[in-house]
Amino acid sequence: MSNELDVRSAGRRWTFTLNRPEKLNALNGTLVDELLQAVEQAHAQGARLLVFRGAGKSFSAGFDLSDLEAQSEGDLVLRFVRIEMLLQAVAQSPAQTLGLAHGKVFGAGVDLFAVCRQRVAAPDAVFRMPGLKFGLVLGTRRFGRIVGNAVARSVLEEVGSFDAQRASDMGFVNRIAAPEQWDGLVAEAEAKADVLDDATRGALYRVLGEDEPDADLASLVRSAARFGLKDRLRRYLGK
Repeated sequence: MSNELDVRSAGRRWTFTLNRPEKLNALNGTLVDELLQAVEQAHAQGARLLVFRGAGKSFSAGFDLSDLEAQSEGDLVLRFVRIEMLLQAVAQSPAQTLGLAHGKVFGAGVDLFAVCRQRVAAPDAVFRMPGLKFGLVLGTRRFGRIVGNAVARSVLEEVGSFDAQRASDMGFVNRIAAPEQWDGLVAEAEAKADVLDDATRGALYRVLGEDEPDADLASLVRSAARFGLKDRLRRYLGK
């Protein structure tokens, strides 16, 4: 592991802290791969609760585009695929999952937050999903399932930002709480995760799950593989 991801386990609780505060925890290739490996390790060791949070001023500013010119279109597509694989690993986790968001929560950062079963936002959290501006379909169906398709269409077509209160009003955020309250909420989530045994909890999540991993991956690949991805990203960045 690099120092870009802080992983801590206490009993059967695993906490993953995105640790690129100077980049607002933007998801580069290394961070995504380490997150995926760490989640798989937690599952292998029987984790009951996975907690996701960000160091510094924000949860995550989304996909890291700082090295855009050094990446081929194939490189970029693979990086988006790896993000989708991470999202699927968290969405299908047999453990309870808790996202703690603050500051900027953009793009793929929103998607990582969205796949958590419990979603807590600080009052200062600001959400934005700009992927459709460069033609990318990532996490769209999951967002629609949470807030409803009509609301999702409105939000995604605007490609604007929305605050924690609006996120709560639309049902995307389960609770608004200041960071100093988060330790208590983690303890509550841990207690909730201990109510059912592992097999029963895993079965419950499978029965109630509405994931369509193959369809989500196919939609992402089709959108990312469309010719001109780098040009669309350049236009989005104003280059």
